[in-house]
Amino acid sequence: MSETRNIAVTVNGKRYERSVDVRLTLADFLRGPLGLTGTHLGCEHGVCGACTILVDGQSARSCLMLAVQANGHEIATVEGLAPSAERLHPLQEAFRDNHGLQCGFCTPGMLMTLVEFLRDHPNPTEGEVRVAISGNLCRCTGYQGIVAAALDAAGRMRKGG
Repeated sequence: MSETRNIAVTVNGKRYERSVDVRLTLADFLRGPLGLTGTHLGCEHGVCGACTILVDGQSARSCLMLAVQANGHEIATVEGLAPSAERLHPLQEAFRDNHGLQCGFCTPGMLMTLVEFLRDHPNPTEGEVRVAISGNLCRCTGYQGIVAAALDAAGRMRKGG
C-alpha cells in the first residue's frame, strides 16, 4: 500500500502542487510528473553528479532527496538556466564555445554545480574549478573543455555577460 503526501514546490520560477508517493525521489518527480528531463540519472547513489540541481540556491543530488523533502522549497534545474528561449546563460555559451561537452550526459549536473560555484567564486583559479567539479563524473571530455568553459564563463559573468 502506497502512502502519498501533497507537496508544493517552485521549480524554475513556476509553482507546482502535486500528490506524490512518499518514496518518490526528487529526480524522478522532476523527470516524471513535471517532465523536466534535463536532470539526468546516472548512478542513483549520489556519486556521479548527473542529477545535481539547486535547492534554495544550494547544490543537491536530486537522486538522494525525496520529493516530499522539497515541499516548500525553490528548485532550479538546467531547464531554468537560460534567461530566455533566445539567449543562453553565459555558462552555457562558454560550454558551447570551449567544447565543454561531448555526449552531454554529465552536462546538466556540471552546469548546475558550476552555477553555484561561480556565483560564490566569481574569479576562480583552474585548481579551484577542478575541485568544484570533482564530484561530477564525465567519461567523454577529459575535463579540459569543462574547466576552460568554467573559467571563460567566470570572465563573461564578471563583465556582466
